[in-house]
Amino acid sequence: MTATFLPWLKFAVCVVLIGLAGPALIRNGDVIARLTGLSRSWIGLVLIATATSLPELITGVSAVIAVDAPNIAVGDALGSCVFNLMMLVLLDILSREEPMYRRIDQGHILTAGFGVILIGAAGAFLLLSQNALSFQFLHVSGYTPFIIVIYLVAVRAAFVYERRTRSPSALAKAEGSISLRNAALGYLAAASVIVVAGTWLPFVGREIAEVMGWRTTFVGTLLIAGATSVPELVVTVSALRLGAVDMAIGSLLGSNLFDILILAIDDIAYGKGPLLRAVSPAHAITAFAATIMSGIFIVAMLFRPETRLGGTIGWVSLSLLIVYLFSSYAIYLLGH
Repeated sequence: MTATFLPWLKFAVCVVLIGLAGPALIRNGDVIARLTGLSRSWIGLVLIATATSLPELITGVSAVIAVDAPNIAVGDALGSCVFNLMMLVLLDILSREEPMYRRIDQGHILTAGFGVILIGAAGAFLLLSQNALSFQFLHVSGYTPFIIVIYLVAVRAAFVYERRTRSPSALAKAEGSISLRNAALGYLAAASVIVVAGTWLPFVGREIAEVMGWRTTFVGTLLIAGATSVPELVVTVSALRLGAVDMAIGSLLGSNLFDILILAIDDIAYGKGPLLRAVSPAHAITAFAATIMSGIFIVAMLFRPETRLGGTIGWVSLSLLIVYLFSSYAIYLLGH
């Protein structure tokens, strides 16, 4: 009984640590946005998304180097993409006054579009790596440079778009007496807590998989991805309470871009050969599910639906939920 309970206790501690650091990230990120004059969408896309994705980065690198669990690394990165898009459902439900898709910046379509390209490419590269179309330089997959280049292009395009569409205005003053230096230090402190907890997660995930007899593909995609997505969850709720919905959306979509970049970093860190060749092809289900969910988000941003079932949830959120549940069940059945 103790042997079964202890890994779950460690898992809970990791989740609590990550959850406590999340609100500090959004508070300090908002102060940085107001003191520097940068938009909340841009801060969410780059600064907040990078920080909240640190658990996926540390977990992935630790999984391939220290634990030799490539399925956990890939499942965590792709599973986090699906979790991030699922949080749009939460945002929609919590947006009581007005449907969420009628109040957020159209610029998120650009980031979501690059998400479709990156996540879809990752799924295709995974399938191609399973057969004769796989190629490599030393131990690194030949597809990894493409992921890195597309990510850099996406971030650059988002920056140019923000600069082109943002109307010039004076720098806003942050509430209270907090300085830019203190906000930056608070941001770094919260990020450090996330790094520590994220480093611990792959070891805990491996223990849970062994104790419960679960497949590492399932554990990486659902359990570890859920834990490492706790910062995005906390940040999303905190941003909504702050009235910074665009920062929340930018953080979720930006985290998806960064999560695919993490696959490239994990591939470089994995010394036994191309990472995507060493994992279950079932991970492609998660990648394509995230691609479909990104497409649904883009449709919703253009269509801007008003109707809700029972005044609570719209057809967009229902569609996202259905895709998530179907992909999770498929991964549970097919993963190994």
